[in-house]
Amino acid sequence: MKEKYVWYASYGSNMNMDRFLCYIKGGKPEGSSKVETGCKDPSLPIDSSTFTMNFPLYFAKKAAKWESKGVAFIGLTPEPNVETYSKIYLIKLEQFKDIVSQENNGLEIDLNLDEVRKDRSKIFRGNAWYGNILYLGEEKGHPIFTFTAPWEINDVEWKKPSYPYLKTIIKGLKEDYSNEEIYRYFYSKQGIKGEFLDEELRSLIF
Repeated sequence: MKEKYVWYASYGSNMNMDRFLCYIKGGKPEGSSKVETGCKDPSLPIDSSTFTMNFPLYFAKKAAKWESKGVAFIGLTPEPNVETYSKIYLIKLEQFKDIVSQENNGLEIDLNLDEVRKDRSKIFRGNAWYGNILYLGEEKGHPIFTFTAPWEINDVEWKKPSYPYLKTIIKGLKEDYSNEEIYRYFYSKQGIKGEFLDEELRSLIF
């Protein structure tokens, strides 16, 4: 029986392949205090690519494994003039479900991605940080999904991310973007804007 594959669109620390593979194979990401369990099927992604979405990126909450500081989310309302960088990974459907579970602290989930494709957005757990699945279109014949919070960008207090967390994202971005592009990208993001001094942000990137 042919395996069903989906694209997972990452926009936070999972843009760093080494960090993302801890969700696939298990292990502790650099800079994080938590050992991830990994997927039941530890097969590696069969493809990856850059991707851009127009949902605004922001940092919020206090993630214990990242020094109790902010982590990445995207807003639920697309904005035509907004570009959020992403890396998409082509993985098995069951792996995507396992990743969503791990991102929500092992929460048992029952996802019907056909419903998500139809509605484009579906909340499966209203109190879970990453309890909202979004459908972002198709690529090479496979659907693209990501997950974020059930709330909107202005409904939560923005929080500065930790150095290790932001550096993890930056390392992933450096595979495809210049240092100056990364600096300009982060400078206006909520949770970073006004929270990092200019030289502080540059020291993490350059």
